[in-house]
Amino acid sequence: MNKQGPDFSSLADKWPSAIVARHEIEKFTGGVITAKYLANLDCQGLGPKIHFKIGKKVTYVVKEFITWLESRATTVQKDYKDDDR
Repeated sequence: MNKQGPDFSSLADKWPSAIVARHEIEKFTGGVITAKYLANLDCQGLGPKIHFKIGKKVTYVVKEFITWLESRATTVQKDYKDDDR
């Protein structure tokens, strides 16, 4: 099966847990997604399908979050001509 977008599965290898708290999402994604942005997406029903609360903290299953992240990402590639450099 040929994937169309980027592969973020290596993020799971570097994360020490099977879950990630929403307030840690910015750290998890290298600053690409913020906790506030993700909270807004969750309220609109556009965030990861599976998330849950532990106490007052919203958390995500790392594998499910990565699947969601990959579904939103696209590869952007520009072919440069010698004139463009």
